[in-house]
Amino acid sequence: MVEYNPSPLDSVFQALSDSTRRQMLRELADGERTVGQLAEPFAMSLAAASKHIKVLESAGLIRREVRGRTHLCRLDPSPLSNAQRWLASYEAFWTDRLSVLDRLLRDAPATPTTDKDADP
Repeated sequence: MVEYNPSPLDSVFQALSDSTRRQMLRELADGERTVGQLAEPFAMSLAAASKHIKVLESAGLIRREVRGRTHLCRLDPSPLSNAQRWLASYEAFWTDRLSVLDRLLRDAPATPTTDKDADP
């Protein structure tokens, strides 16, 4: 059997691909939460929430600390910086392309409308 070991960037995007996990990250941006607190807005079981949290942990986006029987989660945004850098390269690409298109459209001669082009 072939094992798949995703790159850290793959893990981040896979974790962010789910809206529940993105909402959990938004909650954690305001401070640490228990697994129960993270599960509450979704009316999901603690087991289901734990699966989402494990994906976020695997991507390095959250840290979990066990205090007695309570599992506290907190955000670790550092893996997002790699994702942001990757996205920024495409942002620069599209900004350049759209700037060229803008220049072409501004420099293009205006085409006069004829009677047949006008709306009736």
